[in-house]
Amino acid sequence: MTRWVRSTALLAGAVMIAGCSGTGAGDDRSARPSAADPAGGGLPAALTGQQPEWSDCPASGDAPAPEDSWQCADLKVPLDYAHPDGPTIDVALIRTAAREKDSRIGSLVFNFGGPGGSGVSMLPGFAPGYEALQQRYDLVSFDPRGVGASEGVRCRSDQKIGTAERVDLTPDDGPEEQAFLADAADFAAGCEQGAGPLLAHLSTDNTARDMDLLRQVLGDEELHYFGVSYGTQLGGAYAHLFPKRVGRLVFDAVVDPSADGVTQAKNQARGFQRALDNYLEDRGEDPAEGSRAIADLLRRIDADPLPTGGERELTQTLATIGIFITLYSEQSWPALTEALEAAEEGDGAPLLALADMYNERDEAGRYSTQSHSQRAISCRDAKDRTTAEQARASLEEFRKISPVFGEFLGWDTAGWCHQWPVPGLQERSEVSAPGAAPILVIGNTGDPATPYEGAARMADGLGEDVGVLMTWKGEGHGAYGNGSSCVDDAVNGYLLDGRAPKDGTVCS
Repeated sequence: MTRWVRSTALLAGAVMIAGCSGTGAGDDRSARPSAADPAGGGLPAALTGQQPEWSDCPASGDAPAPEDSWQCADLKVPLDYAHPDGPTIDVALIRTAAREKDSRIGSLVFNFGGPGGSGVSMLPGFAPGYEALQQRYDLVSFDPRGVGASEGVRCRSDQKIGTAERVDLTPDDGPEEQAFLADAADFAAGCEQGAGPLLAHLSTDNTARDMDLLRQVLGDEELHYFGVSYGTQLGGAYAHLFPKRVGRLVFDAVVDPSADGVTQAKNQARGFQRALDNYLEDRGEDPAEGSRAIADLLRRIDADPLPTGGERELTQTLATIGIFITLYSEQSWPALTEALEAAEEGDGAPLLALADMYNERDEAGRYSTQSHSQRAISCRDAKDRTTAEQARASLEEFRKISPVFGEFLGWDTAGWCHQWPVPGLQERSEVSAPGAAPILVIGNTGDPATPYEGAARMADGLGEDVGVLMTWKGEGHGAYGNGSSCVDDAVNGYLLDGRAPKDGTVCS
């Protein structure tokens, strides 16, 4: 399974508490702050007054330790904000100092997407793109609860992940559908066993509360924040919970807060099909004919997986994932052309390599746990529990939206949270932030994973005089740093000087 609302900027640019006890499913009574405590405060001084022990950062997996300008630490946060004096968990932090001490504004906190993306591992690699901002900000990021070094969730072994890749995620008959649902149920059971009582507290709202505690510990009166992809959903939750603590917030590659899970999947089917059409037009092909050819190729691969020069085969599922990742960036289009041409000639190796990049599988067969955390957080957030019958009934509509990706995303609505052990919290994301300072919301008309329409809905949802919408007529996932000086200058001016662009500004 894979859910596509996640940042793959890093990929496209080339991605415990044991047992069940104590906290019952659905016992997260801190889902929203009480009216008597609208800021969600009341935390003990032992938490708000803690002094993180910053030190050199260690190596992470196969990646070397970042250079000496980076420091890492842990922040203690409540497991359950309804019981702030109870057990705590550690949230991993990373930072590098502002270059101009005399004009320093404060800390700029980043979330690069997911849910499940590790800010601790991503920020050092992305930091050169934020050099202008580092002049006056400490750049700070973190691994959200349940991610990476912050009590990261693992739901199955690498061996089981590899075995599960052979499951058809677009089942064509009864036995394939049973295998699809059995695999989803097995993943859910693995998460319950691996995360235990933590699973009920892996919500976006709780991560927003962790960010506010981080703000206090960093010594900032207001939160300055840059959220990308899922990071915009997290930023919207923060603005709703803590509107008076909103400083300068930027949302780029914006998740539609008004969409439930099925609508989100339809939005993404439109977004990826739109990006594929743009790719085909760029090649001088008719988008409808080109899409039919690719859909036919995927059907042939479903019936007869392609060899890859090794023990693994290219299945329809892996081929679809390999196509998906190349649409996150226009710079990846040549790789898509090469992979499709190879597949037509019977060689599945290039598409498999692209799928492995998305799934974060290395040459030794090891996988990252980002998809585990992603699923744990999103299934705790959303009440949506689509059944197989409902998904099957919606497939024709999904196919009309996208002949290439529709069926895959339609079935995903049923498998993603199938038999999840804890219930979801919300029908849709709540982002209204009355009284908050202006928040800059950037929509990219060619964004496949977070289609442009979501940015306008986010700006509207934040409220009048809060959401400031800026449009970039571009390609790929996100806008800042993708070659538009119009976008970059507007973002830098807002974050560095507090000058928000005019609502409705368009960059072409």
